[in-house]
Amino acid sequence: MPTSARRAGAPVPSITDPPRMRTSYSGPQDTNSATSATVNAKAAMRFMGWHIMTTMRLLVCFVVLLVSVPAVQSGKKVYISADMEGISGIVGDDQVSAGAAEYGRSRKLMAEDVNAAIRGAIAGGATEIVVNDSHGGQRNILPEDLDPSARLISHSFKRYGMMEGLDDTFDAVLFIGYHAKADTPRGLFAHTGSGVLRDLQIDGRSVGEGGMNTLFADWYGVPVVLVTGDDVAVAQVREVATAARGVVVKRAINVRAAELMPLREARKEIEASARVAVAEAKKFTPKRPASVRVRMRYRNFTYPEIAEAFPTIKRVEPDAIEFTASTMPEAYRLIRVLYRFINPD
Repeated sequence: MPTSARRAGAPVPSITDPPRMRTSYSGPQDTNSATSATVNAKAAMRFMGWHIMTTMRLLVCFVVLLVSVPAVQSGKKVYISADMEGISGIVGDDQVSAGAAEYGRSRKLMAEDVNAAIRGAIAGGATEIVVNDSHGGQRNILPEDLDPSARLISHSFKRYGMMEGLDDTFDAVLFIGYHAKADTPRGLFAHTGSGVLRDLQIDGRSVGEGGMNTLFADWYGVPVVLVTGDDVAVAQVREVATAARGVVVKRAINVRAAELMPLREARKEIEASARVAVAEAKKFTPKRPASVRVRMRYRNFTYPEIAEAFPTIKRVEPDAIEFTASTMPEAYRLIRVLYRFINPD
């Protein structure tokens, strides 16, 4: 039957449908076998052409899809430096001093904040996590309370204190439980180091522990991606660690009082922020100035008098000293000695 006389209601072939290869001629019987073979050959060629074009289209779609899907990265190595003053639920001196009435509870609170960060880091792609206990005697986190996915650095006798163990093999740094720098008018437990410093300047910039530790991480090209603590501490650290996310677990009213976020909510936010921060972490070219200039101002005159016994240290004021180091790790190590291990008594 000719095309013009196609039966009403018969389906119209789609342009994407393969052409049907006729096996016989539908008109009157053609006794010419050559004509029949020609028709069949043309149909076969049309079918093969459609098949080739369809295969090519599928191949192009596959290549586009392959290019558009981001490559799966190998697991990330994450470093967590954990202090105590900025931990969720902590607000009093008896919570942060070993042997004090509330210290035992605070150790649990500290572990829970850290564990929330660990869970988030793992969800963000971390396959190796190191936690450095960074408060006081630095034996606050009980190993049995810590998520077994992480390794723990414990005890205060360390060359690089709060940043012990960090090197350029890490992909991201998290600061958990940090506090404001010394002499901050509003900042819970505001201090720098062991408390003997009134101010610390590195290359002319006043920094607290968070700022100093960020500069240490910068030396290795490892980004600080998250900081938790009170609102003042988080803001101060992010002035130096400009790409870091912040989780405010309490609002500082003054140096002693704070408005606390509910613990469950705080841990949930820490976990969520750690997940995104680690997933988005990108290392950068290490920031290594030709030298590092340090100025330390003490709360009394005895410390600088002892410190100037070091040949590289100059006493620039009765309560202040200065020195220049060739690297940030060298400067960091000496800063730690000068605020922690000098004993004028």
